[in-house]
Amino acid sequence: MCQAHAAAQEEMPFEFSVNVGRRNARAAGRKLSKREIRRLGTLNHLIISYIIPECLQRAVLKLLHYLFHTRNHTFILLHLILQGMVYSEYTWEIFDYCQELEFSLHYLLLPYLLLIVNLVFFILSCVSNPGTITKANELLFLQVYEFDEVMFSKNMKCSTCNLRKPARSKHCSVCNRCVHRFDHHCVWVNNCIGAWNARYFLLYLLTLTASAATMAVVSSVFLVQLVVVSDLYLETFVDDLGHFQVIDIVFLIQYLFLTFPRIVFMLGFVIMLSFLLGGYLCFTLYLAATNQTTNEWYRGDWAWCQHCPHVARPPSAEPQVHRNIHSHGLWSNLREIFLPATAHYERKKN
Repeated sequence: MCQAHAAAQEEMPFEFSVNVGRRNARAAGRKLSKREIRRLGTLNHLIISYIIPECLQRAVLKLLHYLFHTRNHTFILLHLILQGMVYSEYTWEIFDYCQELEFSLHYLLLPYLLLIVNLVFFILSCVSNPGTITKANELLFLQVYEFDEVMFSKNMKCSTCNLRKPARSKHCSVCNRCVHRFDHHCVWVNNCIGAWNARYFLLYLLTLTASAATMAVVSSVFLVQLVVVSDLYLETFVDDLGHFQVIDIVFLIQYLFLTFPRIVFMLGFVIMLSFLLGGYLCFTLYLAATNQTTNEWYRGDWAWCQHCPHVARPPSAEPQVHRNIHSHGLWSNLREIFLPATAHYERKKN
């Protein structure tokens, strides 16, 4: 029998044996990589435990849990402190210098106007009800959106609140409540963002981005005007070799930083902030225009990843594709953000 088996192996096509070997190698490689990942994780844990005392690790974990997994006012205070520092620097230095250079007063007062509007929507985002689901409004919320049976299924119950879960809702573990049309929990406003305060959060983000961009523009124009008025760009300097060189942009930046360090530092901060906030604002506007939430976008992206051949799933399971069934055109989607269907009903009940 062994001879027959050996003969069958010799008669087997070469390509077939090569393909089998490749499949075995890939399978072995996957198993080996998982073992290596576990070993590396264990090794990293041992190294960290050896370098950092366990009491310090526990303290850091408790701090992170307090900051990001419990409701607290830390980020609200940090937000107000940073905003106060930036506006203080703008008031004490840039505003006075710009008045001496005869800048338009309306132009200089624009950041303050944006600050007032921004603080209004910031407070509304912090204190407003995002759309908390209760026994009283549970049936109402169940009728607002369709169930797509992929991301949101009928007759699902929240194991914590013991309430039926309407489509597009989610239980927030930080606030310990189910929220209608849940978007995300924002630590900066210490509140969930849902159907009833999404418009406040969008306007808060818009005015915050606009105020940072306006201050960046005013500060940049002030520094450029200062260079032009003083004819600094026409000056020359002597380099290390004793040659006269025309002042370039790098030299100008260094000179301005040494002369106005706080203004240049603030300008760099608000420019970076403008790009970060602008990127997040564009993402939020995209979600609003397509009638998606951050939670749905993230879960939909994960559902798309189920098509990836590297994602493990049972061989018989067919990947379910999430489709956005709630988008009804740009203006209808935006109207849903600013005029949520259930807000009027809930106000009347209260």
